[in-house]
Amino acid sequence: DSIFFRDGVRRIDFVLSYVDDLNKEWEKKLERRKEFESNLQKAGLELETEDKKESEDGKIYFVKIHAPWEVLITYAEVLNIKVPIKENDIPSMVENPLDCMLAPLRLPEKVMHPEPDYFTAPFSKEKQELYLINDQSTFFSPSMRNRIVNYILTRCPYGTEEGKKKFGIKRLLNNGTYSAAYPLHDCQYWKKANDPNCDNERYTLYMEWARFLRFYKEQPLDLIRKYYGEKIGIYFAWLGFYTEMLFLAAVVGLICFLYGLFTMDENMSSKEICDPEIGGEIIMCPLCDRECEYWRLNTTCVSSEYSHLFDNVATLFFAIFMGIWVTLFLEFWKRRQARLKYEWDLVDFEEEQQQLQLRPEYEAKCTQKKKNPVTQEMEPYLPITSQAVRFCISGTTVLFWVSLIIASMIAVIVYRLAVYAAFASLMENTQTLQPISGLLTPQLATSVTASCLNFVIIMILNFLYERIAIWITDMEIPRTHMEYENRLTMKMFLFQFVNYYSSCFYVAFFKGKFVGYPGAYTYMFNRWRNEECDPAGCLIELTTQLTIVMAGKQIWGNIQEAIVPWICNWWGRRKARNNPENLYSRWEQDHDLQIFGALGLFYEYLEMVIQFGFITLFVASFPLAPLLALMNNILEIRVDSWKLTTQYRRPVAAKAHSIGVWQEILNGMAILSVVTNAFIVAFTSDMIPRLVYYYAYSESEDSPMSGYINNSLSVFQISDFPERNKPKLNPENFVICRLVYRDYRYPPDHERRYLHTMQFWHILAAKLAFIIIMEHVVFIVKFFVAWMIPDVPADVKAKIKREKYLTQKILHEYELEKLKERL
Repeated sequence: DSIFFRDGVRRIDFVLSYVDDLNKEWEKKLERRKEFESNLQKAGLELETEDKKESEDGKIYFVKIHAPWEVLITYAEVLNIKVPIKENDIPSMVENPLDCMLAPLRLPEKVMHPEPDYFTAPFSKEKQELYLINDQSTFFSPSMRNRIVNYILTRCPYGTEEGKKKFGIKRLLNNGTYSAAYPLHDCQYWKKANDPNCDNERYTLYMEWARFLRFYKEQPLDLIRKYYGEKIGIYFAWLGFYTEMLFLAAVVGLICFLYGLFTMDENMSSKEICDPEIGGEIIMCPLCDRECEYWRLNTTCVSSEYSHLFDNVATLFFAIFMGIWVTLFLEFWKRRQARLKYEWDLVDFEEEQQQLQLRPEYEAKCTQKKKNPVTQEMEPYLPITSQAVRFCISGTTVLFWVSLIIASMIAVIVYRLAVYAAFASLMENTQTLQPISGLLTPQLATSVTASCLNFVIIMILNFLYERIAIWITDMEIPRTHMEYENRLTMKMFLFQFVNYYSSCFYVAFFKGKFVGYPGAYTYMFNRWRNEECDPAGCLIELTTQLTIVMAGKQIWGNIQEAIVPWICNWWGRRKARNNPENLYSRWEQDHDLQIFGALGLFYEYLEMVIQFGFITLFVASFPLAPLLALMNNILEIRVDSWKLTTQYRRPVAAKAHSIGVWQEILNGMAILSVVTNAFIVAFTSDMIPRLVYYYAYSESEDSPMSGYINNSLSVFQISDFPERNKPKLNPENFVICRLVYRDYRYPPDHERRYLHTMQFWHILAAKLAFIIIMEHVVFIVKFFVAWMIPDVPADVKAKIKREKYLTQKILHEYELEKLKERL
């Protein structure tokens, strides 16, 4: 279980593996490997090959790679890697008086801060004596070493084919010359290594971070960054911060839900619906044409009581609160990110450095060259005509898939319309369903089955589109890795946004809004009658839709992330268990693990940002959404850490100073959430019609809301039914019926019969006024809060200036010393 060459001195920084298969490509692959490995040695790397006879299955060759000191210092300068020059003498922050209370949540100091804090400067070969080099073998951390070796591997040539110069390990992996390329974990995760020189960081991460029983503990971010690199470190920092902030939103949401629960008995609307003297005497118009019968309003008693849980005054408060919470979350994250940038030596790290590093695929596919105005060197470029054609194909493909989602949503709506009539008829005519008919209304039964069907369609489309998105992004040939990731992010997010939220937007803003009235119903495709909302409102259906899609996605995501890799690894290792452990080498153990991949973090961010959309865009309909998200995220942190530490090969370390384009996406969703929640409160909930009735149309001073149900349900004369809509049976000879949804129309004996009353226009005006007022109030508070909170904390600004000053002073003194020596 060693991470060293056979001499026990030289550390293994990277491993390549291949299978010697005797097919028609065998000679070509052998030639490529010889050329590639020869060029790696010319670049200064040292190689050691393990014969297939030594491997557990007797088929796989392993090429171990070691980067000697000379190679490391050369490429450390090329990659502008910062290294220590002096121990940090800036005093740490003033101790928090609450620290003693938070002690149970803390991890040991050695785990939280595995290295002392240093002032750093970019490495230079000429100034080696300036840096704190105590031991050349440990000066560069394993994550820095594997990053340097990976840089060489991605740019190393292996010959010329079809007149083109071929290079890079990625291409060799794609054409099967090598089967895998990966850096090694430093030990097994469940026990420490026998070697005293091993840091056992993987074991420490597993014991202190990756086990679910540690869910209440803080994350060892410095150790994560040291072992996996800054890019993965910043993801876990963001996820941890997001989860901490969710705690506040979850508590407030739970209070709003409990308010709805404790005031259920005081809700006058559901009291009137449930009262046999009021709701029992109100005869409702049939839910579908011909087959459905007339029914009494009090059959929806239970669903109207439950709708009050989410449709009450606290909903408005929570919608405004969440608008402000989103701003606080984003602004405080900027401050947290600024602190991490300082602590992790990323202050001067700019994406421009990454911009200079072209993707190997770009260099290989772009044959034309032009002079770079910055570096004044010739470099490959893609002609503008080729770019335009590729973007047109890419844009058309994305539009096609978005259209496919909209088509599938229309198909689900058609399903809802077709099945709705069947459920309505079934529940009215089947005696066995009578006991649950109060709870399971036709609207709710349709909504639940349609939500489940919609979730299945979402998952299938996601699976297919992921592969299409990667293919079209590859086809565009982005110039840099950052550009590649940003383009893929925008494509995937646009698709997922439409895919996950379209059904919620339909229920929130379209369902029940274009129904018409008996005798003039609106039909989809001139065949299916448009859906009506429950007499208690559409909000309970939006809650159902949101719960099923959000909870289903979280459960499915955790199954995919944890159980699938575990099963794959168990299956891959089943043969190895038959052999003694001392014959199962470290590189073979890691070879049998799953590949994290360049887009591994991309999918983690995407999952969390989609969840962020659920808890912000539609939170007015479901105050418990932040609590669900909080419980999921506590599990998510441990699942992600467990799979990364135990189920995946060690990823190549990469730098990042922020969460990148995701920050802009979160800002956009924060602004959109204010608009959607204002519209949900105004148009989907029943709050504005109730307020208008309370202040303008109430007839009782003692009980202002009494009579609201009778006032809000329009009257229709049954004799006015056209033949197409008229029920086949009317055994009790009813003369009038009420419209199922809130609709304010003149009665049949009025001269303007069935046209909208003035109350309808008053309510509409109140809704529009509410949207404008709420949006302006929340936006003003949001922008004021954003202006008040500086992006970089004052103490961090001071530390950055102090470090720059001291670093320049040390460098200046060093140059003076050198000058004196020369003189």
